[in-house]
Amino acid sequence: MSAPILEARDLRRDYEAKRGLFASTATVKALAGVSFTLEAGKTLAIVGESGSGKSTLARLLTLIEEPTAGQLLIDGKDVAHVDAAARRQLRREVQIVFQNPYGSLNPRQTIGSILEEPLLVNTKMPANERKEVARAMMQRVGLRPEYYGRYPHMFSGGQRQRIAIARALMLRPKILVLDEPVAALDVSIRAQVLNLLAELQEEFHLAYAFVSHDLSVVRHIADRVMVIYLGHAVETGTRDAIFDNPQHPYTRALLSATPIADPLAKKERIILKGELPSPFNPPSGCAFHPRCPLVMDRCRIEDPLNETKQGRQVACWAVQS
Repeated sequence: MSAPILEARDLRRDYEAKRGLFASTATVKALAGVSFTLEAGKTLAIVGESGSGKSTLARLLTLIEEPTAGQLLIDGKDVAHVDAAARRQLRREVQIVFQNPYGSLNPRQTIGSILEEPLLVNTKMPANERKEVARAMMQRVGLRPEYYGRYPHMFSGGQRQRIAIARALMLRPKILVLDEPVAALDVSIRAQVLNLLAELQEEFHLAYAFVSHDLSVVRHIADRVMVIYLGHAVETGTRDAIFDNPQHPYTRALLSATPIADPLAKKERIILKGELPSPFNPPSGCAFHPRCPLVMDRCRIEDPLNETKQGRQVACWAVQS
């Protein structure tokens, strides 16, 4: 196995939030200690319910925000302990593609200006060369040359996402963080964009951190899967291990809610009781215990260790080694 290009060690992110004019400030534990590695040419899918901490993790990985605690290493360099010049270089190595392609594109800029901007800000490339590189990238993602002078509102959702992907690749990063990149697209267009991402990954040897709640898409694109619940990584393993034999009760519940195309296939349906706990006041012990069908007294007191069980990392007292 090659050395990881991205490594997270016990990443944590807290936010201070005011709850009212006279109320004291509360701490929101958006991410409560997440660890993983990512190799070049591989895809790690990050899944979980809304509010689980997926997007917070994406912001940390792209250096938009800094972790409250823990370490984030890119190419072996701890981003918290490098100088300003090295940090600027590391920012170029990690780019992000957002869920809403229209909201992430400046409506006042032409497509050519949008694609050239990363080069204008981060390099000393002359104007004619920037234009040439932008046109070449447009062609690579399936956009016609005549689109260069048009504006984002003139394109469909799938075309806009191709523009967003092209912009993310302009600086030739090593890592792409894909935050629900196909969630806003029609089903037929999703397949085209996913195939494009697979081609680009193979061509440029990119590492993908793929944030999603759509497990059918995750099964198609991921090499490894990390399941997050209320800021905790509860299960991490290979795609086949997670989908064929899930161990954590939360993972099993998520997979049971995924539609299956085969009408004759037998499927266990697990319905979780209760709502996702408030991050202002997370439960003691295991964060999942108020909704867990396998809850024991120990779960209410002790936070489970993230241990290797059944060929993957699992944080659950009920799962046997």
